Amino acid sequence: MNRLKDKVAIVTGSTSGIGIGIAKLYAAEGAKVVICGRRAEKGQAVVDEIVKAGGEASYHFMDITDPSSIEALMADTVEKYGKIDILVNNAANVALKDGRVDELTIEMWDAIFQSDMRGTFYTTKCALPYMQKNNGGSIVNIGSMASCAGDLGSTAYACAKAGVDMLTQSVALQYGKSNIRCNCVRPGLIVTPQNEAHVPQALKDIFLSNIMVNRYGCPEDIGYLCVYLGSDESTYVTGQIMTVDGGLNSHTTTVAQFRAMASRTW
Repeated sequence: MNRLKDKVAIVTGSTSGIGIGIAKLYAAEGAKVVICGRRAEKGQAVVDEIVKAGGEASYHFMDITDPSSIEALMADTVEKYGKIDILVNNAANVALKDGRVDELTIEMWDAIFQSDMRGTFYTTKCALPYMQKNNGGSIVNIGSMASCAGDLGSTAYACAKAGVDMLTQSVALQYGKSNIRCNCVRPGLIVTPQNEAHVPQALKDIFLSNIMVNRYGCPEDIGYLCVYLGSDESTYVTGQIMTVDGGLNSHTTTVAQFRAMASRTW
C-alpha cells in the first residue's frame, strides 16, 4: 500500500465521482493528495474521509475555467508540500448542454471547450515548471470514450476530449526528456454514487449489451490505472491513450444485435 509513498498528487475535480475514487486510492497508496474543485463542503468531506482512513489530504478551491485559481492551486500546493509529483486532470463539465452540430451555439461550444480542453491545457501548463524543477513527474489526463468515434450527439464534448488525447501525446513528446510523463485514461460508462440516480436504465442496458464484461464501470476501475500511471512502476509508459470501458470499443459494432439474435454471424 505504498506505491505512491512520499509523492504529492493534485487531483482536479475530486469533490465527486471519478475524482473521489482516484483521490482515495492515491491516499491509500501513500500520496499526499490535494482535493480540489469549486465545492468546499464536498471537498472537505473527501479530505475527512481520507484522513479518517489514515491518509493525508487537503482541500484547495479551484475553478477549471478560472486561470488565476489554477495558478494559485499550483503555487499553494508547492508552498504546502514542497513539490508536485502527480497531476490528474479530471475536472470537466459534463453537465453542459450538447448536441448535434446544427443544434450547438457558439456559446455552448466555447463553454465546453473552456472547461474540458482549455482547463486541461492550462492546468498542465501551470504544473510543468514545478515538475521540471522537481526533475520529473506524471500527468494523467482523464479523457473519454466519446473521442473514439462519431456519435449522434455530444459533439462539442467529444471534440474537446479528442483534443485532450492529442494534448497528451504533445506533452509526452515535448517534456519526456525532462522526465515528465503524460498519459490519458478514457473511461467508458462509469456509474458513481453521485450519478447513479441520473443514469437511465435504458442507457445501462445499452452498455451492458455491448461491453465484454458483465457490469458497467465504477470509479475504482479508473483509479487503479491512475495509481499505476502515477507510480514509478510506469516510468517507461508515456504518450499512451488507454481506454477503460469493459471492451466496448474493441469489437465490431454489430455485436449487440447478433447477441440478441443468439447468433454469431449473419
